[in-house]
Amino acid sequence: MTERTLPSCPPSGGKGPRTVLLRGGAVYSPADPFATAMLVEGEHIAWVGSDGAAEAYAATADEIVELGGALVTPAFVDAHVHATATGLALTGLDLTGSPSLAAALEAVTAFVDARSEPGGVLIGHGWDESGWPEGRPPTLAELDAAARGAALYLSRTDVHSALATTALRTLAEGLAGRPGYDPEGPLTKDAHHAVRRTALARLTPEQRRHAQRATLARAAELGIGALHECAGPEISSEQDLAALLALAADGDGPEVFGYWGELGGIETARRVGAAGVGGDLFVDGAIGSHTACLHTPYADAEHTGTAYLTAEQVADHVAACTEAGLQAGFHAIGDAAVTAVIEGVRAAGERVGTGRVKALRHRVEHAEALDEASVSAFAELGLTASVQPAFDAAWGGPDGMYVQRLGAERAAALNPFAALLRAGVPLAFGSDAPVTPLDPWGTVRAAAFHRTLDHRISVRAAFTAHTRGGWRAIGRDQDGVLVPGAVASYAVWAAGELVVQAPDSRVAGWSTDPRSGTPGLPDLTPGHPLPTCLRTVVRGRTVHLR
Repeated sequence: MTERTLPSCPPSGGKGPRTVLLRGGAVYSPADPFATAMLVEGEHIAWVGSDGAAEAYAATADEIVELGGALVTPAFVDAHVHATATGLALTGLDLTGSPSLAAALEAVTAFVDARSEPGGVLIGHGWDESGWPEGRPPTLAELDAAARGAALYLSRTDVHSALATTALRTLAEGLAGRPGYDPEGPLTKDAHHAVRRTALARLTPEQRRHAQRATLARAAELGIGALHECAGPEISSEQDLAALLALAADGDGPEVFGYWGELGGIETARRVGAAGVGGDLFVDGAIGSHTACLHTPYADAEHTGTAYLTAEQVADHVAACTEAGLQAGFHAIGDAAVTAVIEGVRAAGERVGTGRVKALRHRVEHAEALDEASVSAFAELGLTASVQPAFDAAWGGPDGMYVQRLGAERAAALNPFAALLRAGVPLAFGSDAPVTPLDPWGTVRAAAFHRTLDHRISVRAAFTAHTRGGWRAIGRDQDGVLVPGAVASYAVWAAGELVVQAPDSRVAGWSTDPRSGTPGLPDLTPGHPLPTCLRTVVRGRTVHLR
């Protein structure tokens, strides 16, 4: 991809919006499946078509981008992130991929020794004992020794339990009396929430800003044009969300739309400018931490997990949000948690009108354990499924963590993306970073090559869920597509050969025929290199240029 800038040629009557002409590539657009060029005027797309027709705009364009065969697509939308925590992992202690308990403890010691100034609270993320040969997390004594007595918070990969050193535990008032407290091992439930709040409250404004900038920069490098920040009193803070929204509004990076997950949090959401009162409003926890709420016990534990909200509380929240004209949302992973959400939303519809409830497209984050009845209920109630295909890539399969926790039959039923699409349930894809990394093409690949064959969807459907689906989830149906009049948020990719991939090879073979008029996307077959982002543009502003 090469660029040349030409003198501006404003129309008579004054300078108009800056125009950029991209040509000589492939433009992924429903307006023209064979488009090779695109014209942008200011914040919007003005035209899509062929290189030959583009010559009419070349003389007056302020900038011409010679694509050199590169692919232009809508920018991705990551529909579920935690920006500060992601940035802390990007810039600090990230134990993701640590092969053993011993290696994780060595990384802790190296991190503590490398800090520039002693004191304060140190934060890390990503340990996962399910794949360690030791088969267990560190004891408190082991962690204290590795951390050399420092106050250290280490969230598990799913962020629903954490390790905390003695020095940090003493800072969390009343910790020992809270549900989920363990004097030697990981903290869960309220004890985890308390120690997390304690750790994050001790971040300096500069630490927070540095972490958030790191996340926005990384997102831009990956062709992500918008993020949905899922905040709340149990996961971050009002101050953290407000700072992130202000940073995004003032900076040159992706757009950020905030969700505030708190019962009765309508006024807080309005005060900080949140898009909705949901996101990580926990109905339950996570499968890896044995805190997802199930109808029947775990395969490797004699309990059914943790329920944080009842169906009645869900109903009250959805009714209140609907009356206020705000989108509600819930974190629900286990089948019992999903049932509570469905029952609550249905009850809210009986109170305030099902049509009004459906119109706001209330969200369910993660929504992993769904059966046929719950999928039908999502469609009936107009719920948006905000899901993370990378969870299946990380923990699915016959030897994965899901099978350890649930057994093979229940594990194989998780994350049924194909069934959701068949039922007409809107899908929005995200990463839940730092739980899994920001990785949009990897996310599309994970959905298209789901470890359970029956749950796979086409690359095209997965790409739509990770672009247009994120905009639809916040009620902006016109965005996330490259057509005249749409917002100019797009990415340019070095992508190799373009193909059409579907779960059924017969469909894929037919749809690659040029006569079908189906635009191609990169080959995401596992083992193939993923596309490289050359340029990311948000509302006409270049936020990343490789």
